[in-house]
Amino acid sequence: MSRLSAKAAKPARTVTLAPPAFRPVQLATLVDAVPTGSRWLHEMKYDGYRLEVAIGDGKARAYTRSGLDWSDKFADIVAQAAGLKVRSALLDGEAVVMDEHGRSSFQALQGALKGAPAIIDFIAFDLLELDGEDLTNLPLVERKAKLRAILPDGEPRIRFSEHIEGNGEKLLHSFCDAGLEGVISKRADARYIGSRSGGWLKTKCIKRQEFVIVGWTPSDKSRAFRSLILGIHDKGELRYAGKVGTGFTMDEILSLMERMKPLERKEPTVKAPRAEVRGAHWLKPALVAEIAYTEMTNEGTLRHPSYLGLREDKKPEAVVLETEAHVAEVAAPAASKVKISNRDRVIFPESSITKGQLADYYAALAPVMLPWAGSRPISLVRCPQGRAKKCFFQKHDAGSFGDTVKHVGIMEKDGHEEPYLFVDTSDGLLTCVQMGTIEFHGWGARIEDVEKADRLVFDLDPDEGLDFEAVRKAAFHFRDILKSIGLETFPMVTGGKGIHVIAPLVPQAEWPEVKDFARRLAQAVAQSDPANFTAALPKVQRKGRIFVDYLRNQRGATAVMPYAVRARPEAPVAAPITWKEMETIDAPNHFHIGDAGELVKRASSKVLAGWGRADQVLPDL
Repeated sequence: MSRLSAKAAKPARTVTLAPPAFRPVQLATLVDAVPTGSRWLHEMKYDGYRLEVAIGDGKARAYTRSGLDWSDKFADIVAQAAGLKVRSALLDGEAVVMDEHGRSSFQALQGALKGAPAIIDFIAFDLLELDGEDLTNLPLVERKAKLRAILPDGEPRIRFSEHIEGNGEKLLHSFCDAGLEGVISKRADARYIGSRSGGWLKTKCIKRQEFVIVGWTPSDKSRAFRSLILGIHDKGELRYAGKVGTGFTMDEILSLMERMKPLERKEPTVKAPRAEVRGAHWLKPALVAEIAYTEMTNEGTLRHPSYLGLREDKKPEAVVLETEAHVAEVAAPAASKVKISNRDRVIFPESSITKGQLADYYAALAPVMLPWAGSRPISLVRCPQGRAKKCFFQKHDAGSFGDTVKHVGIMEKDGHEEPYLFVDTSDGLLTCVQMGTIEFHGWGARIEDVEKADRLVFDLDPDEGLDFEAVRKAAFHFRDILKSIGLETFPMVTGGKGIHVIAPLVPQAEWPEVKDFARRLAQAVAQSDPANFTAALPKVQRKGRIFVDYLRNQRGATAVMPYAVRARPEAPVAAPITWKEMETIDAPNHFHIGDAGELVKRASSKVLAGWGRADQVLPDL
């Protein structure tokens, strides 16, 4: 054989790919009945922890629904996943412990995490990326077919979630008779949307959800508790939801007493009937418990509650009252239930753009905007009479927005809670528009844990008179600095004057650390190039320079959300772009409301691949 033919016979070198970054997970809406029709796939509702498993370069990682890296807790699943015959993949599924009858048990999972992790299985029900290709725009049936193909038969720890087409009501009855939790129904033809889109529905056999432990009542027979006092966030306020006194083992009681002791406080955490909480030991609201119950009374307390276990993957701020929606309303085709009044009212006078056109824009962009802006505290810029008239910020609400705009209770500096707004559906966005909203600004953290940042934002704000070329150079300068310390970034044109340079983060670092990092980096850049940059807050010190606004990176601060319209002439739009596009884009207000189709197409293509990595942590500086 010649040298040439010998070389040709060599197997091609396999190109390895890094594990994909975490993506916001798609969530299911609780409904009162299983949807009918053949366009729905129905799966078992598992009783465990939601996980994303990222595989690449012979390694794997496991992330919770809020993006925390729990690879150590699920080491056996991670080890099995790393051996799958793929270059890279991102699987969505549930970590569970199954009994001999095929039933998953949250309590058994809790026990396994403490001492027997090898018995935990991963039930994979979706595939978001494969070998470097984004699959989220494919129909569910195609994603599941690809998922089934990469999961070998007989894999002990990683299993495929089987489904049936149609006959969901019959499946629910059989599951309930078998003592299972319920059914998840999914639109067979739908793309994957990292929010609560209405494309996934859940129907439960028994009522259960998370509650905040706000106190305990003492036992007259021992030093332990008799019952736990429960709270739930309802319309942004933590209220009394009753007590639970069953479902505990003695080991669990002792463990809970140990965990509750350092959380004790003198003042009541919630208002409750005095007779029901006599002798109560009140707690700082820091622990979340999963509770099963038969129903909720007219007073908002639980009937026949039973304790199932602690939820360490959820924070108390994110525990909100979950109510069943009517399946006929939620499962209807994409038409919104929000009525937009005065559609012909002109709200951008210089271009005659109307309220109806603004609503149509947000309806079109909702699937690509919600993974960024959904499920995080937001501030709205409301301009009820149009952008040229009086506009104002709003971050709290007493309930005037209705049920589609939700609330998360967040502790203020003085110790009391305030209800902050958030949305997680297209109808939530449109309700805000109906109420006069033009702009959406969001925290740098999601409601799952408002104390930990999931992004780092540097707002490069030019002084009057500086042209866009100066901003472009500044953006690349920040990209290179952040890359040199290990942070990949992407730029976003803001629709205003400047550029945001954004680094996605695993929600691990808390706000004081994030703010200190951003401040020191901004000041270091300003000191090294004082002719072009400043981190000084007084405007008089910004003349002829670019202000590096690092204050977006602190608790309670907001930044304009990707795809939000700005209350500025011609209705410009904030939009993520690539660094390649940054080389030639003409202005920070390049995109506008009329580009809805292009923006959806861009977000659904590979054009914007490489927007940083959500598995990054804040480096030392």
